[in-house]
Amino acid sequence: MMKKILITLICLVSFISYGQVKDVKKANKEFEKFAFIDAQQIYLKVVEKGYKNVEILSKLGDTYYFNDELTESYKWYKELFDLDSESLAPEYYFRYAQSLKAVKRYAEADELMAKFNSFKGFDSRSKSYSDQPDYLQIIDFQSGRFEIENTAVINSTTADFGPSFYGGADQIVYATARDTNSFVKRTHSWNDQAFLQLYVADADEAGKLSNEERFSKVLNTRYHESTPTFTSDGKTIYFTRNNYNAGVYRQDIDGINKLKIYKSTKEGKSWSDPVELPFNNDEYSVAHPALSPDGKFLYFTSDMPGSMGYEANDEFTKSDLWVAPINEDGSFGEIRNLSEINTEGRESFPFVSKKGILYFASTGHQGLGGLDIFASSINPDGTLSLPINIGKPANTEDDDFAFIINDDTNMGGYFSSNRPGGQGDDDIYRFVQLEDLKDACEIILTGTVTDEKTGLPMDKATVMVMDANNNKVDQLVTKANGKYVFKLECGKQYFVRTEKEDYSSDEDLFTTPTQSDFLDVPLAMVNEKIQIVDCDDIAPLLNIKDIYFDFDRFNIRPDAALELSKILAFMELYPQTSVEIRSHTDSRAPDAYNDVLSEKRAQSTRKWLIEKGINASRLTAKGYGERQLVNNCSNGVDCTPEEHQLNRRSEFIVTGLGQYSDCN
Repeated sequence: MMKKILITLICLVSFISYGQVKDVKKANKEFEKFAFIDAQQIYLKVVEKGYKNVEILSKLGDTYYFNDELTESYKWYKELFDLDSESLAPEYYFRYAQSLKAVKRYAEADELMAKFNSFKGFDSRSKSYSDQPDYLQIIDFQSGRFEIENTAVINSTTADFGPSFYGGADQIVYATARDTNSFVKRTHSWNDQAFLQLYVADADEAGKLSNEERFSKVLNTRYHESTPTFTSDGKTIYFTRNNYNAGVYRQDIDGINKLKIYKSTKEGKSWSDPVELPFNNDEYSVAHPALSPDGKFLYFTSDMPGSMGYEANDEFTKSDLWVAPINEDGSFGEIRNLSEINTEGRESFPFVSKKGILYFASTGHQGLGGLDIFASSINPDGTLSLPINIGKPANTEDDDFAFIINDDTNMGGYFSSNRPGGQGDDDIYRFVQLEDLKDACEIILTGTVTDEKTGLPMDKATVMVMDANNNKVDQLVTKANGKYVFKLECGKQYFVRTEKEDYSSDEDLFTTPTQSDFLDVPLAMVNEKIQIVDCDDIAPLLNIKDIYFDFDRFNIRPDAALELSKILAFMELYPQTSVEIRSHTDSRAPDAYNDVLSEKRAQSTRKWLIEKGINASRLTAKGYGERQLVNNCSNGVDCTPEEHQLNRRSEFIVTGLGQYSDCN
């Protein structure tokens, strides 16, 4: 696939050669030159003859993987792992996992990522997996926000991708590999397609494209040009090209032609000869520029030193997002790696919307497969928020990338994808965004409910989230994997609780961060069927802390509401029970006053449960004043406030089961 050329792999090295096998040696040479189609054909012939080993299967899988044919790479990586999974580099676990996602075998992909995580725990891709085990459910939160359509009129049977708005929203400029030269056909050995050229197409009010034609004879050359970005006045363009300018073709020390960003200005109706940017280098690639709406920053992709994973000893490409400030005189300030969102995978194809959202494509963050599109808000200091997968249908199991949007007007835009049903290779898709990204600040609460003794996940367990006022925020029943996921607001107090008949409940009280984040709260229950008889105090059976009241008050405190919710859940699970609420005070008031206060506290507790749905006939309430103290803090005894508080409590006595008629 053409975009992989534009990301540019770090030189792939074959460590094993088989001198006795002429075809394999020839294939390896083609592979090392990035002539993946030629290498692929030779490897296939060798395999058809029954000759297979780790090197052949791994490189054959790679020829498909590096061209984004992940359903094909899946077949060969499967054979590779069936043959020998023990000797493989950890990166192959990642590649195989990505290929499994392409055929929607997510459970197997997750198993591979778990093993990858055990090999490379320091890798941000493995951390992303361990931090977001429920990533598919998280993606579902953002799904359904787009209507999409293939822009079939301008798409060809080859690669068409990387659009940029030009002249407002009236036109787009994009890259295409269509070969319109009928006399000389030049193709790239990576994927056997023609070299990319910049084209321009008209866009109507609905965003439909037509009238495509070559953009500029000055800017298009015999090599690749792609991914343009324009200043707001349309008079300056930054774009990606092979390391070729003024008729000179340059390579790095290993003979590889890298990518560079070039700049050109419009003079009348023509573009000036392009000049390369100062942070380009013959030894690494700099590509895919994207201007901020105010023109003060240039975002781009590079595998330069300082990129995450740059020193990694593996065979897979690394590319990061970077940003360069643009000074008033057009020069550039110090470039910065966007380390807060980069991974050891590929981050590429940036775009900054007018609302200050950075969209980009990544294989390193958790997605559906291949490149997925992510969004990250740009903070006032230039740092970036937690990336959010923009969901389906913009993202699929295939490669989805190069997203642009007019988010200050009609919420329309374009992105690129190699999903099935297109015209050929990468296609450009038109979309309308129906809904903004879910809250700019949101917390994704995830967890797994397990049996505390066996550690196995619990199905059919009810999990609910309550707010600080004990109002139910959300609720679900777990499936066989025991997992749950909720979306919560930032900077608020919640508690999450799980319940299941014949199991003890488990809960956790927490306050969410003030910035978007993922929280993992595991819950465990004990299989202990509760045996209840009349006169039992169910508080210790349910592990309920005492229901405390503030001095001289009878209102329900937030911590008391958390404990009362357990009584509520118990009475919902056991509808045959009735409960007598007994309230006690401390001794710091006249006896008669304490009798009245305790009665009010008991009635307040009863009222709370009735308001939550318990039938009033199942509840009685009685105040005992200071007649049943739990310590020596009686009238006239000097005690601390904490000691007095121990006496301000409630008990919950089961009645109505028929075993006993009097619980006094």
